[in-house]
Amino acid sequence: VQLQASGGGLVQPGGSLRLSCEASGGIQSVYVWGWYRQAPGQQRELVARISHAGSTNYGDHVKGRFTISRDNAKNILYLQMNSLKLEDTAVYYCNAISIGTEPYWGQGTQVTVSS
Repeated sequence: VQLQASGGGLVQPGGSLRLSCEASGGIQSVYVWGWYRQAPGQQRELVARISHAGSTNYGDHVKGRFTISRDNAKNILYLQMNSLKLEDTAVYYCNAISIGTEPYWGQGTQVTVSS
């Protein structure tokens, strides 16, 4: 499975961004898709994930502000981020989990929230 993330950038506090992650390869075996982030000096943390059946869960720090979705026809994973805060600044990574393999990771896209 290959993952290509895009959509990061510089945004002011309170602004919005939408991240995209294009997936290719053995995606039929993936049963959970997710977004994670890693700020400088911090551990990588879960932002949101969505199962093959469509159920979602979010990190406490983004609930009510971020929305994960997936276009199954286009094989694209999205993360809509609203009401961005300074502390949302991080490199965001998309992730895919298949049975019997290590998780797959995209290359990361930088999100910077700054005034």
